Amino acid sequence: MTTSRGRLGQWGESHARRYLEGEGYTVVATNFRSRWGEVDIVAQRGEELIFVEVKTRRGAAFGTPEESVTATKSRRLVATAQHYLASNGLEQRQWRIDLVSIQLDLAGKLLELNHLENVVEE
Repeated sequence: MTTSRGRLGQWGESHARRYLEGEGYTVVATNFRSRWGEVDIVAQRGEELIFVEVKTRRGAAFGTPEESVTATKSRRLVATAQHYLASNGLEQRQWRIDLVSIQLDLAGKLLELNHLENVVEE
């Protein structure tokens, strides 16, 4: 059984995927897992791979989506991205980590979607 938090996350990831595709990105993988963590979306634009963390928030009780990408989360995202690259023979490919943050009101209405590029430096 999926929790309301899980459904919110799935909705946000689906919305982020549609947004990215509309911006000319090609989604090549979703929910890529490694022993270090998970990357929500792996996309490509031109020759560059983009590892996308999606954070969806309803209300502000737990802070902004951007605040959720801590130093620990950043290290896990980098390790997971590097694992993806190594597993697929793409070590020489240019890549970055982006954040798509989605803010909803308490009723679930979309207030804001922000796409922030290069949120994590390796």
